[in-house]
Amino acid sequence: MEEKAPNLQLQEPASPESLLPAHDFTPLWIGLAVLALLIVIILIVKACRKPRVDPSVARRAAYLKARKAFESLTPSGVRETAVASSLIVRGFLAEAVADPSLFETHEEFLTRQDSLNRLTPPAREACSEYFSRIARLKYAPEVPADDPAAIITDSRALVEFLNVGFLP
Repeated sequence: MEEKAPNLQLQEPASPESLLPAHDFTPLWIGLAVLALLIVIILIVKACRKPRVDPSVARRAAYLKARKAFESLTPSGVRETAVASSLIVRGFLAEAVADPSLFETHEEFLTRQDSLNRLTPPAREACSEYFSRIARLKYAPEVPADDPAAIITDSRALVEFLNVGFLP
């Protein structure tokens, strides 16, 4: 008996594409891209919308906060009282009219053209005079002989005046 010799010829390997499943994912990828784009657009629209805030609500809250701060303020030294009163008034302005005076020096406040432009001219003038007076008390070379209780009273009166001195 004669045995047949094995066939030693090289055969072409199978194509790798034939090993992949026959699913087409193109519609799935397009759908995911559209969904992601839709989510991004919704987030951008929500971020751009600003809630409408009634300015009178912010002003009222700032006024009540300033009144409460003045009630808890006890007169001590002239400079300490002037600093504390000035901080309360500047905080009121920062919250009520979104003025950056809380973060400015006295000179920056006076030189800024648009400072307190949401107040009536008499209220602006009273505020400017008040801050000039307080700056003299805070930065005087010697401690002034003013009454700390009068500083608190004047500051409280200014906040009362400013509270009704907003432009419509």
